[in-house]
Amino acid sequence: MQQTDNYDHVERKRWVFFGLPWTFTVYRMKDDMLNVKRGFFKLEQNDCYMYKIVDVKLTQTFMERIVGLGSITCYTGDTTDKELVLQHIKHSEEIKDYLLKTSEEARIKRRTVNMLDIGSGDVSDISDMDMN
Repeated sequence: MQQTDNYDHVERKRWVFFGLPWTFTVYRMKDDMLNVKRGFFKLEQNDCYMYKIVDVKLTQTFMERIVGLGSITCYTGDTTDKELVLQHIKHSEEIKDYLLKTSEEARIKRRTVNMLDIGSGDVSDISDMDMN
């Protein structure tokens, strides 16, 4: 795992075959931003503020486990990408933990609250209540 400039983590998308970083996709993470830069002829960059990352999921196929890689899906409140996928990266478990911790700290810092509906989902329950 590299640490360059003012980024906390810099990783490259890798081929599952031997885990070699022969792709043109770079993932950069710092305490307030996740940056995905991909492409060679057509360059595309996507930024997502850490406070917008709601949940993170790590998946590892059998081949990824053999070569020490994993893929991380970040579920976001971002308008451009609801799901940012960091594919075939090394240190995936460590980076997943970093993203969870940093996104929670960013939400606390910005005083952003995420609300979940944990009710039954049945609105008809309200009509059963006495409104006296």
